[in-house]
Amino acid sequence: MTTDSLRSVTVERTGPGRFTATNSRGEKLTFGTGSGEGFTPVELFLAAIAGCSAADVDAATGRHAEPSTFSLVAAGHKVQDEGGNSMTDLEVVFSVAFPEGEGGDRARAILPRAVKTSHDRLCTVSRTVEAGTPVTVKVVDAD
Repeated sequence: MTTDSLRSVTVERTGPGRFTATNSRGEKLTFGTGSGEGFTPVELFLAAIAGCSAADVDAATGRHAEPSTFSLVAAGHKVQDEGGNSMTDLEVVFSVAFPEGEGGDRARAILPRAVKTSHDRLCTVSRTVEAGTPVTVKVVDAD
């Protein structure tokens, strides 16, 4: 693997049940455990799945027409079983509309293919989930 392929974020605890993630460009996103404001990690996970596909589909259809509506809902069930906590029945639903006219017609025509291509090949987030990529965790000395 090359350093060009490496992606990372740093997460720091900012208070009880509150955290800030910082990316390599210095952008920050705060989240928590659900007891206060902000997103939970599971909600961020769902947003990442939907956001990844949204970006792919927008790039493909946006060349032809600016959408009048572009909304996605990502949902799933959080379950706990003998294997621990996980999400099941993940689903992303697109609601997209384009204006009348030649560009809108082209965008509407490619929308199903763009969604399928994002799911089958392009969306790194959902492709990683579906591949069942292992996650390694370790503890290092903080001193």
